[in-house]
Amino acid sequence: MHHLELADQTISYLDVPAAQPARAAAAPDPIVLLHGEAVDHRMWGPQLDSFPGRRILVPDARGHGESSDAEAPYRLADDVVALLDALRVPSAVLVGLSMGGGTAVDVALEHPERASALVVSGTGSSEPEFTDPWCLDVFRRWKEAETAGDLDVWISVFTEFTVGPSRTRADVDPGIIELVESMARDTVMHHLRVDDHGIPIPPIPCTPVIDTWKRLHRIDVPVLALCGALDGEDHRRMGRRLADSVGRGRYVEVPASAHYPNLEQPGVFDVEVARFLR
Repeated sequence: MHHLELADQTISYLDVPAAQPARAAAAPDPIVLLHGEAVDHRMWGPQLDSFPGRRILVPDARGHGESSDAEAPYRLADDVVALLDALRVPSAVLVGLSMGGGTAVDVALEHPERASALVVSGTGSSEPEFTDPWCLDVFRRWKEAETAGDLDVWISVFTEFTVGPSRTRADVDPGIIELVESMARDTVMHHLRVDDHGIPIPPIPCTPVIDTWKRLHRIDVPVLALCGALDGEDHRRMGRRLADSVGRGRYVEVPASAHYPNLEQPGVFDVEVARFLR
């Protein structure tokens, strides 16, 4: 991991060089892999050597992994641009899942010159809209576990997104479940602060980018919405909406996978991304 020390934060990130570096003028834009909520850069392990012709950057978002916690209001999209600025990267292909997908869309809306293409999985914007009873029930129980301070239940409920609404834990590779649960546990253990009485201190929330759905038509770079076929209906619906709302959008579902298609079916996921990049 590299650690970029800025005035207001520390951004930790992986920097994987292209296997065959091209001349600077001919080098394709790097790929930036943006992880989901409560996990970190480790969720992109299968993708690190999947695109040898491109440099790959994998940051930890604020409050996740090895990056610092927020001390003042911030926007995740601005953090991505801060990393690109520091590394002197004019533009990049942004690949994001869930929270990271919303961040990728926000960069394209707020800093359009910095995104040359988007791959978005498990969402459609940073303002998700949930109506599916399964998803609403999971979020309700997840919040209850958070309020009760029950970390084990909080992680168990969170894992239901990994499984999806139509399967059980037994249907999913236990290594994937273990990885997701380990990342979620580390996020809480390393970033949850408590006061002198042991009461959790709520983190400073990310400042939202607003009116994202209304502004999607302004995105003029190619967009691939790449969702797990077994993910919740809301997540897939938002992916389809994103693809339909931009000028050059395409929606694809990865079979036999839920919220983390890059982990469950990395071969299919990577082939679709590589085809999109070509």
